This record gives sequence, structure tokens and C-alpha cells, in this order.
Amino acid sequence: VQLQASGGGLVQPGDSLKLSCVASERPFNTFAVGWFRQAPGKEREFVGGLSRSGRRIVYADSVKGRFTISRDQVTVFLQMNNLKPEDTAAYYCAAKYEGGWDRAPPRLGSDYGYWGQGTLVTVSS
Repeated sequence: VQLQASGGGLVQPGDSLKLSCVASERPFNTFAVGWFRQAPGKEREFVGGLSRSGRRIVYADSVKGRFTISRDQVTVFLQMNNLKPEDTAAYYCAAKYEGGWDRAPPRLGSDYGYWGQGTLVTVSS
């Protein structure tokens, strides 16, 4: 499956952005999807993810209450509210084939087999 992330941009602190991750696979609901980010000079970190059904959703503590992940059959969304300068990073979506399982999405990037290209989010005044 090929993933295409989009929606990044330059925003001010407190603003919102909505990222999208579109999959070439139809339907996309046999995959768990995670969002990761990597800031310059830092390691990649888990932002959040959801199971293939969308019923199991997990977030990193740093974004809990500000970011929301959702999905439809072909797209996974990352709604980011109240953005902070420390949210500045390249954001990546990743997919893990689950078949019939509906497990919570993994937090480790190495558990995902498919990755999209990054979309850059810059939060600056």
C-alpha cells in the first residue's frame, strides 16, 4: 500500500491544522495507522494512532487533548488544535496490516510496514 500525507504548513501558535493520509489500498480498513513526527535534530516520535476499525485510539501524552485522529475508508486524519512551537516537525503516517485483528495501534515505528512521505508542519509566530 502507498500512503500520501498532506496538509502541513506554516501556522501561528494556537492555530489548527488538519493532516490527511490517503492510502492507495481500497478499502483501507484492514490497516492500523499511526502518525509520527520528527523534528530537526531529534528522533522520530509517535504522535498517535488508531486501529483498523477506528475504535482503538492512542495518543502521545504531549498531544493528548489537542490532537484527534479519525478515519474513513480511504483516509486517516490528524486534527491538530492549539498548536505549539514544539509541534514543529515533519509528520509521517504509517500503516500496519492487521487483517481481521482490531488491536490497538503500536507505538513503535518498526512495527509499521508502510510509510508515507512527510508533510512539514511549522508553528511559529
